Amino acid sequence: MNYSQHESAIVDEGAQIGDGSRIWHFVHVCGGARIGKGVSLGQNVFVGNKVVIGDHCKIQNNVSVYDNVVLEEGVFCGPSMVFTNVYNPRSLIERKSEYRDTVVRKGATLGANCTIVCGVTVGEYAFVGAGAVVNKDVPAYALMVGVPARQIGWMSEYGERLELPLTGEEYAVCQHTGDRYLLKGNSLHKKNDD
Repeated sequence: MNYSQHESAIVDEGAQIGDGSRIWHFVHVCGGARIGKGVSLGQNVFVGNKVVIGDHCKIQNNVSVYDNVVLEEGVFCGPSMVFTNVYNPRSLIERKSEYRDTVVRKGATLGANCTIVCGVTVGEYAFVGAGAVVNKDVPAYALMVGVPARQIGWMSEYGERLELPLTGEEYAVCQHTGDRYLLKGNSLHKKNDD
């Protein structure tokens, strides 16, 4: 075992957990889960069987990652945020065959107490604010807030709000890294210098 696991955590046989991952108090990881390296699962996290968690993700306390959720590399899940996997659940009706896939792309942030309604894709480096309810796809780098979530701006890969120029021909610059971003239509693109 090349990861750390608190004695109160339960990791079912068959679960794949990458090197250097940390599993804290009262976590339950189901046997079919695939978890990358350097992942942190905070207190009281649940990870379902049909879940993939990429390298270097941080899942804070009280988050349940249900079946059919995929988190790519470097996703941050804030405390008590919520995933769903059935769009119209009922206790008296079996709907396990109706699970909808949810994908959270590389580097995205899901703020504390936000809800990600199943069947959506959250784009790379998007930022979902605390308490927001996401019920449709989120563009890469988008800043989303509210219920239902609406886009109010753009974020850099560093996690800072970008001040975009008035024209679509000038670059926005991240104050911390110097990275440059260009808005083309309704999508933001990072300038690669290579």
